[in-house]
Amino acid sequence: MKVRYLHTMVRVKDLEKSMAFYELLGLKETRRIESEAGRFSLIFMAAEGDEDCPVELTYNWDGDNDLPSDSRHFGHLAYAVEDIYAMCDHLMKNGVTINRPPRDGRMAFVRSPDNISVELLQAGDAQAPAEPWASMENTGHW
Repeated sequence: MKVRYLHTMVRVKDLEKSMAFYELLGLKETRRIESEAGRFSLIFMAAEGDEDCPVELTYNWDGDNDLPSDSRHFGHLAYAVEDIYAMCDHLMKNGVTINRPPRDGRMAFVRSPDNISVELLQAGDAQAPAEPWASMENTGHW
C-alpha cells in the first residue's frame, strides 16, 4: 500500500515566538488555516525546497494549559493513504489498535510502539461511512 508523508504537528503556547524560532531555523510559512468555530490556527512552515515536508504549528486561541512543562509538545505524524479502510484493516490484522477509527471515511489515529500518535488521512475525497468503522468507538488516547 502506498503512503505519502504529510506533516508533523506540534502544539505551541505562543504562536509568534514559535514562528520566530522556526524562522530562525530557515522555515517559512507556506500555508495557514484559521478556524473561528474551532478557535485554533494551523500554520504550516517548511524550509525552501522542502515545502512537501512541513511542520504544522497548532495554536489554540483560548490557551493550552494541559501542555507539559518540559516543552515536549509533539503532536502527531500524518500520512495520506490510498484507502483508509484497507490500511486500518491491515494494521488491525497486525495487532495495531485503531485509537480513533475512520468513522467519517476520512481520518483515523493509531499509535506507534513508542506511543507516537499517527494520523491517517484518506487521499482525495472521504470514503462513504462503512462498517465496522462507522460504529466503532475510540480506544485509549489518540
